[in-house]
Amino acid sequence: MSDATAIFQYGDRVQLTDTKGRLYTITLIKGGQWHMHKGWINHDEIVGKSEGSILETNSGLQFQAFRPLLLDYTLSMPRGATIIYPKDAMSIIGLADIRAGQKVLEAGAGSGAMSLWILRAISESGQLDSFEIRAEFAQIAAETVKNYDLSDRKNGSVRKNWNLQIADIKSQRFNNQYDRAILDMLDPWDAIESVSSALKPGGVLAIYVATTTQLQKIITALKDSNCFAEPETIELIVRNWHHEGLAVRPVHRMIGHTGFITIARRLALNAKPLPRRRRPSKGESVEVL
Repeated sequence: MSDATAIFQYGDRVQLTDTKGRLYTITLIKGGQWHMHKGWINHDEIVGKSEGSILETNSGLQFQAFRPLLLDYTLSMPRGATIIYPKDAMSIIGLADIRAGQKVLEAGAGSGAMSLWILRAISESGQLDSFEIRAEFAQIAAETVKNYDLSDRKNGSVRKNWNLQIADIKSQRFNNQYDRAILDMLDPWDAIESVSSALKPGGVLAIYVATTTQLQKIITALKDSNCFAEPETIELIVRNWHHEGLAVRPVHRMIGHTGFITIARRLALNAKPLPRRRRPSKGESVEVL
């Protein structure tokens, strides 16, 4: 007997994949039709079918049907600000150890993609407070989460654990009440004092920037603050593979640099960073122990 949650219903978002791997996303409405250059599919014919079913247009063109993953949704959604790419968003969730029940601070809601990943990780028992300085981006982020919820939350309930504010994080002061903080903004180095007041001792700060100039400034700001342990920075490069019979090789196109992820942990309120034993780099003042 099939699981009812795997059956398509009106209001579901459906991802159709053709034999060439091209993706098309539709939302099922009563009496609706999806048209393409080689025919159409009636929405009413999709409702009641299971995920993974084969659908055909009136001209016989076949598609595989699934509900889109969050990864698919964030890549295809309308956007204002550039989104954090899914490979980076997933890594931030893991590297920052974001999990159910936590209270998370986000600065730079952008188009709402990272907000969705965080909300998925903290579940209904957690709390996300997002700050976005630009009203037009905040509106896009709100619509992004709302539109995803329309399909993902079948009971029609309103999300109560997300607070989106149009405000500048740099002007805010907190009482060390947050477990995690995520910064995705042009000048995160100017927000270090604010985010230091937000994080609990042991809390994790994740910062996403695109350029080496931004990276250098944020590392300097973190170290000068004396509020965080030694920061670590990574970038992720993804390479897909082609596998067809004996032809197993990397694909010719890959997802290269998208951004740098820096992770740092909040120290105890009366503690100072433990100096690292290393040879100083040119231009850096570090005591060699």
